[in-house]
Amino acid sequence: MKRVLSGIQPTSESFHLGNYLGAVRQWVALQEGHETYYAIVDLHALTGDIDPKLLRKRTLAAAAQLIAVGINTETSALFVQSHLPEHNQVGWLMECVASFGEEIGRAHVWTPVT
Repeated sequence: MKRVLSGIQPTSESFHLGNYLGAVRQWVALQEGHETYYAIVDLHALTGDIDPKLLRKRTLAAAAQLIAVGINTETSALFVQSHLPEHNQVGWLMECVASFGEEIGRAHVWTPVT
């Protein structure tokens, strides 16, 4: 059985149509025949000053919306990124051993700032 890991940021009060069409609809379908892990990536939403209470509220709203659209928590793992200390621990380990040289230039999501 193939494994799926994907995440979504709780950056607003609710998801928009693009979230649903671009990701969440596929997440629901992928639950059949796949081992699925879905994350609310609240640490990735920390791109500026944000009130911690607001982030918690948005995180809970995101979880409720994912369940409402069909994420089955009996067959899929749904978790909040910041609730897993291992996430930051692995990130720290990778920062210690990974170079920033030519490897980062091959990353499809990295853009140099000039």
